[in-house]
Amino acid sequence: MFKNKGLWTVFITALIAGLIGGGIAFGTANYLSNRQSETATAVPSGSNSSGSTKVSNVKVNVSNQSEKAYSSIKNAVVTVINLKKESSSSNNSLFGSIFGESSSSSNSSSNSNKLETYAEGSGVIYKKSGNAAYVVTNNHVISGSNAVEIIMSNGKKVSAKVVGKDSVTDLAVLKINSSVVTTVASFGNSNNIKVGETALAIGSPLGSDYATSLTQGIISAKKRTVSTTNESGQETGEATVIQTDAAINSGNSGGPLINLAGQVVGINSMKLSSSSSGTSVEGMGFAIPSNEVVTIINQLISKGKIVRPAIGASLLDLTDITASQQKSVLKLPSNVTEGAVIYQTYAGSPARKAGLKRYDVITKLDGTKITSVATLRDKLYKLKIGDKVSIGWYHNGSYKTATINLTETTSALSSQAK
Repeated sequence: MFKNKGLWTVFITALIAGLIGGGIAFGTANYLSNRQSETATAVPSGSNSSGSTKVSNVKVNVSNQSEKAYSSIKNAVVTVINLKKESSSSNNSLFGSIFGESSSSSNSSSNSNKLETYAEGSGVIYKKSGNAAYVVTNNHVISGSNAVEIIMSNGKKVSAKVVGKDSVTDLAVLKINSSVVTTVASFGNSNNIKVGETALAIGSPLGSDYATSLTQGIISAKKRTVSTTNESGQETGEATVIQTDAAINSGNSGGPLINLAGQVVGINSMKLSSSSSGTSVEGMGFAIPSNEVVTIINQLISKGKIVRPAIGASLLDLTDITASQQKSVLKLPSNVTEGAVIYQTYAGSPARKAGLKRYDVITKLDGTKITSVATLRDKLYKLKIGDKVSIGWYHNGSYKTATINLTETTSALSSQAK
C-alpha cells in the first residue's frame, strides 16, 4: 500500500512537470515567433525621403458623341432670372400680419422700386437677327416678373425683354442684345426621336450656381399625355410631351432637351416627383416637343401672343354638380355622367349664335367626346379661327347638335353674359 502510494506520487509529479514544461516551451516558442514578426514589420527609422509622387502623363481620350453634342450647344444655354419688386414679396407678408404690420406701413418702410430675384430657370438662345437675339423658356419661369435678366454661359448678366408668352403651352420668348451671343441652338424634328435613344438635358438646376449642368438619360416615351394647370392650380387641359429619365430639377425649366447631334428636340418643362398616392417617383421628366415649340414661338414673335378660338361660354365640370341637381336642374338622362356645363354665354359668341344656353351640357365637339372643361379646351385649342365644327349638347334632357363657326377669340368676346 505504501509502495503504491509512492509510485502514484512519482507519476503525478512527472505529469505535472511535463505539462508545465510543455507550457513553458510552447509559450517561449510563440513569444519568439511574434517577436521576429514585429521586428520584420517595424516602422523604419531614419528621415523621410522628399515627396516625389507624380501624375501620370498617360492621356485617355474620353471624347464621345454626348460630349460633342454638349460642347456644340452649351454656350447657347442661359439662366433666366425672374425679378420682382421687393414690395411684392414683402407686403402683406404672413409675419407682418401676425405682428400687426399693415400693408401701408410696409410700403413706407420698404423701397418698392428695388428688384430682387424671385425665381431662376433656364432658357436657350435659338435665333439671332440683327442686333437682337431670341431666347425660348417656360412661361412659368418669367410669370409675374417686373423685369427679366439673362446670365450667359460665361457668367455675363444682360437685360431681357418679354416678347410674348403663352400659359397654355407654358412657353415664352425673350429678346436680348445679340452682341453677347456667340452660339445659337437649332431645333431638331421631335417626330424623329425614338424611345431608347440618348437624351441630354442642359440647364441650371437649383439656380445659376449650377448653370449649364448636363444630365444624360434616354427618351422614355415620345408622346405622353399629362394634365396641365394654370398658376391657380386649376386644370386647363392636357399636353402631349416627351418623357425622359434625364435628371430634371427645379431650375431646369425652360432649358433644352437635346439629341446626340446637339439639336433641341424639346424644352424641359416639368417633372413628376410623386404619384397621386404619394409614392416617391424618380426619373420622370417631361419636355415640350420641338415641333410644337417652333409653332408657338413663331407666333409669339410675329403677334406677341397665341390666338386661339373660343366658343364664348363660362363652363363647369359636370362632375362638380350634385346628382340631385343634374336631375332636377339640368334634367340629364341617368346615362350622362360627364361633360362641360354652361353657366353663362357671351354676347356675339359662337355658343350663343348656335343656340346654347345656361345649364346646357356639352358632350361632344368636332367628333371628340367631351368629358370635362379640360378636354373641351384641349380640343378647342387644336382648332383654328375660322374653323366650322360640330357641337353636341343636352338641353333640358334632349340631345341637340349644331355647327358653330369659330370666328371669335376669348379676348374679343363681350363680357356681357345672358
